[in-house]
Amino acid sequence: MQQRDDATERPGLILRLIKDQRIAFLLVGATNTGVGFLFFIVFDLTVGNWLDTAVNETVGSLATLACAHVLGVLFAFVMYRRFVFRVKGHVWRDLARFESVYLVAIAINAVILPILVNIGWNRILAQFSILVITTLISWFGHKGFSFRREAEAATEVDTEIEPDATEEKR
Repeated sequence: MQQRDDATERPGLILRLIKDQRIAFLLVGATNTGVGFLFFIVFDLTVGNWLDTAVNETVGSLATLACAHVLGVLFAFVMYRRFVFRVKGHVWRDLARFESVYLVAIAINAVILPILVNIGWNRILAQFSILVITTLISWFGHKGFSFRREAEAATEVDTEIEPDATEEKR
């Protein structure tokens, strides 16, 4: 009976309003992207500019990216976990999985961003263009990996709920 209670827990605010998890994922993702991009701009205008002068543009770009990444991932993790997926337990495992998806994205970003900056692109415009690639990586990674629960747990919940649903139809 406990599993059924967990499975029927009231959804988060976004899912109560929108009902479709895919749309909620996209809305939270757009918010996360915007907030993460603002973090990038703030760090570009502070740490990035300082390191551009003190060291070089590559170091400034990578430091800007790293600082924005840390705050952006923590913000996004809380938002997805709380408002879209509504999972319980396994916080550290979920965070590790979540970060592993973003590590793929940041690795691609860390290669492309300095190249674009070194060929003359403005760092903020370069980062904005890279968002297309990293958004797709995030979509597939979080949907299928970050907050996934074991198949056995999902099966147990389904079989617990399914007989009741059949009886209600009668």
